[in-house]
Amino acid sequence: MTDELLSTLPVIAAPMAGGPSTPALVAEVGRAGGLGFLAAGYLTAEALGRQLVELEDMSESAYGVNLFLSSPDSADPAAIDAYADRLAPVAAELGVELGTRAWTDDALEAKIAVLAGHRPAYISLTFAAPSSELVAQLRRDTGARVIATVTSVDEARQAVASGVDLLCAQGMEAGGHRGIFQDDSSQPDGGQMVPVRDLIRQITAVTGTPVIAAGGLSTGADIAAVLATGAVAAQLGTAFLCTPEAGTSRTHRRALLDREGTRTVITRAFSGRPARALENAFVIEHSAEAPSGYPQIHHLTRPLRVAAAAQGRGDLLHLWAGTGWQHVTEETAFTLVRRLAAEAGL
Repeated sequence: MTDELLSTLPVIAAPMAGGPSTPALVAEVGRAGGLGFLAAGYLTAEALGRQLVELEDMSESAYGVNLFLSSPDSADPAAIDAYADRLAPVAAELGVELGTRAWTDDALEAKIAVLAGHRPAYISLTFAAPSSELVAQLRRDTGARVIATVTSVDEARQAVASGVDLLCAQGMEAGGHRGIFQDDSSQPDGGQMVPVRDLIRQITAVTGTPVIAAGGLSTGADIAAVLATGAVAAQLGTAFLCTPEAGTSRTHRRALLDREGTRTVITRAFSGRPARALENAFVIEHSAEAPSGYPQIHHLTRPLRVAAAAQGRGDLLHLWAGTGWQHVTEETAFTLVRRLAAEAGL
């Protein structure tokens, strides 16, 4: 490894906000020699603090924390109102009310204050270009190395200019939200779509900043391939969704393990930001009219998604998954990391 703080094995469990990333998952990945990430997104600062205490009580391994960065509020209120009208019958079917649409900064400063009292080795940033002031603050207040998630060479250049220590190159194959800095509403995918190995080559050709590869990686062969391409580590998310330590809902697990879907697609239907998920009835019905509007639409649809998970309605749930989702297993996180490492020849 070119970065002295990365763990022995260049295998990272991606931060997965909304429940899947738990202290137990991060601890087991660390015990196996990998690097796990807590996902601060959507948590309150107080809830993040509780997870950090729990993690540090059960593990002495290095860990990371992911923070969401906010983009300016550019959503069209009329478009969101129209989308809410389209979703009203779904809410009625599930027996819930639509959520309150609102723009928030995800309590960034409060979460940084919490992190200052703990010992993350890494802090990764997603959804916007970090300022040099923010990078310096994070490094000063927490002592952590700072990672920026990027999806293009232009975003990589912006992040490097801010002084980050590493880049997480998120290819088009990645499950869940795309880390694009700005969602281009004129494009169904929100912006440039680059396969992860091409993205690694493009970024390493123009910057000497270490690159972590992310996007559709699910096997030891995938890990070996991105390391050979020039990445210093491989970050996997979907591969960990069905481990017993993950906080993934039973409905989401069943859809992955029963191979209920036939393909993954990128959609704004659940959150107003492009994200890759298993194609289901909700995606087919609502993707075309879903406007760009994050996090407003995320908050609008949250009651629907909570109810769908509780009621076993995989047809209406946000089934985030990368392109390698058919390799998902129910192995423990420890066993999974060790198997992947062995398959990769590490």
